[in-house]
Amino acid sequence: MERFIFSIVLSLITAVFSYSASVSFVGNSKPVIAEKPAISTGLNDLFVLYNLNGVSAQYKASSSSNVTWYKYSNLGGGYAEVVPSIKQGDVYTLSNLEGDMGYIIEEGVNRYYFWVVDYSKHCFDIEALNVASEQECDVMALIPVGYGDEIKYYTINGQAKELDRDIEIAYNTLQWNDDAGMYNQVEVVETFAHLNETMRVPSPLCNTDFTIIGDRFLEVWGETTSATSQFYTAIAVSAHITANQTIRENDNEKKDEATLGGSAPVEIEFSAVCSDAVVFTEWQFATDAEFENITLRMNELVVPHVFREQGTTYVRFVASNDAGTCDYFSDTYEVFIGASSIDCPNAFSPEASEGINDEWKVSYKSIISFECYIFNRWGIKVAELNDPSQGWDGKHNGKYVPAGVYYYVIKAEGADGRHYDLKGDINIIKYKYSGASSTAPTE
Repeated sequence: MERFIFSIVLSLITAVFSYSASVSFVGNSKPVIAEKPAISTGLNDLFVLYNLNGVSAQYKASSSSNVTWYKYSNLGGGYAEVVPSIKQGDVYTLSNLEGDMGYIIEEGVNRYYFWVVDYSKHCFDIEALNVASEQECDVMALIPVGYGDEIKYYTINGQAKELDRDIEIAYNTLQWNDDAGMYNQVEVVETFAHLNETMRVPSPLCNTDFTIIGDRFLEVWGETTSATSQFYTAIAVSAHITANQTIRENDNEKKDEATLGGSAPVEIEFSAVCSDAVVFTEWQFATDAEFENITLRMNELVVPHVFREQGTTYVRFVASNDAGTCDYFSDTYEVFIGASSIDCPNAFSPEASEGINDEWKVSYKSIISFECYIFNRWGIKVAELNDPSQGWDGKHNGKYVPAGVYYYVIKAEGADGRHYDLKGDINIIKYKYSGASSTAPTE
């Protein structure tokens, strides 16, 4: 048989796709499935035929130029061979059509490239889908019993490509729903280009069976086939965790930019919602990110905790199934508690201007114990504060005290273990306004 050698270069590929041509098939028992391969393949079209029994290909010439048919195998279009066709008017028919073969139709200087797949050589047929006896925690292994090999075609340069069958494996798993605050059971579908000896999908988080169905070509022809596995008990574990810190809106407390933590005491509620197979749970608190020094373990799913000590605490959630074969480790929360501090103002002006310097408050951070007593110059206690967020409004027994000097005594303890014994004076300054343009201090 005559062999025709093509020089295949990028410019030729560009020329191919600027040429409009088409081929049709006669004698099909099922519709022909047409694909558009990537431009890089050099192919204009790819056709999948149910079978080639009694099928011929036809091409209608668009000019008076001679039409020549070629075929090529996995060697590429550079080794194409001439194949005889029958001419009737302007229609050229190739009766001895071969499957899994590339074809080139040459009309004058133009060439049209396509590949023909004989599906009867690659029929998808599934008899059973079995669950492998040994399973991993993250990946589920399934063993199909049937046939569905890799369908290959070749570019004009002889490069092998795979025609995806889109074989589906459907099963149930759990998916977190933020709006509902719970796991919902959902169906997921994984797709495969062809059957493998072992098919692997992400492990389900709930008990389920697995159904394999295929392929997309049989779907077009209305002949899909499927198989369902035995019911499977989930072993994979997962959890959705949250950490919610109680926010204090104290205007005299120094804040940190840390995501969790800041000025002690810090109250955080840790919460976990687990997938179906979880049996054992534990919140772990450690002084190191590797959790080699775990200082606290708690088995409840919801754990409120108050952080009182300066430094960083690492918190994570751990879960496992009944057999202890699959574990879940959450991301690690870092809770940072800053060093303590207290700064005391030495003056304020109650009654002068509402909301502006009309209350005496300390500025503080990470104070976990606080006592403050305020005295007048005769040693009479006029105020007592038991929390650093509290302030003195300048009143004693419901009335504003006179302007002058007062004295505070503070005993406090910080999250870093620092003890405070502070003493100082407070100057109360009062103003009476007589008109908008001038002010004068009064007793």
